[in-house]
Amino acid sequence: MLKEAQTWHYGLVAQWWAEFNLERPEILYFQELIGQYGQPVLDLACGTGRLLLPYLRLGLDVDGCDLSADMLALCREKAAREGFAPTLLQQPMHALQPPRLYRTVVLCGAFGLGGSVENDQEALCRIFQALEPGGALLLDLYLPYQQADEWQYWLVENRSKLPEAWPAPGKRKLAADGSEFELQVRLAAFDPLEQVATRQLRMTLRREGKVVAQEERTLLERLYLKHELLLMLAAAGFRDVQVQGGYKQAEATVEDGILVFIAEK
Repeated sequence: MLKEAQTWHYGLVAQWWAEFNLERPEILYFQELIGQYGQPVLDLACGTGRLLLPYLRLGLDVDGCDLSADMLALCREKAAREGFAPTLLQQPMHALQPPRLYRTVVLCGAFGLGGSVENDQEALCRIFQALEPGGALLLDLYLPYQQADEWQYWLVENRSKLPEAWPAPGKRKLAADGSEFELQVRLAAFDPLEQVATRQLRMTLRREGKVVAQEERTLLERLYLKHELLLMLAAAGFRDVQVQGGYKQAEATVEDGILVFIAEK
């Protein structure tokens, strides 16, 4: 049974993403793969446009899709300031119904967030249907064992330590208007049987040193390993799946904490 996704990408969190989550190495990496597999492109879970806007500047034919209306509103505003009016869809990926087919679908940093195994499997099926024959899904996966501090909670004797304390202070950054954002994230619970991490986020906004807003939100993250995802991709109909490591065009190794699946239709 499909479930409503539970994420934290709203309100102040969306503003943080728009202001500070801008440049990372995967932008160029996925751009090079788009050059190989072609356009049009769907940036699935596009957020506030971290990948979408650079691709629009390059003249790529790219649409965006995201669950959060707040993220999409900020994406639309940022695009408009640069003279762009991209097609932006507000849809959960497990209910994806785009207006056209794509040569490439990019799903960066969002698979497994907020949902369930059923949601994620349905999302892969919907993506397969949204691709042209010969098109490809580019999907990155953060492996659960890459963070040593969290890997300990797979052991029963350590889970009694949860929830973690809020980090103090959190990560603080100044926005362009001079206001200060403080981001705090903690692991609240972990279920190794279901492979689900429950994460809590607290975002605080200050102006002139005074707290003017604070929000707390919860996100469920479904964790996967390499062969689980390969089986899910096969069940959705994908073939010829490559697994690369670390945003470099090379086969993944045991040293990689991030995998990229290149799955062709």
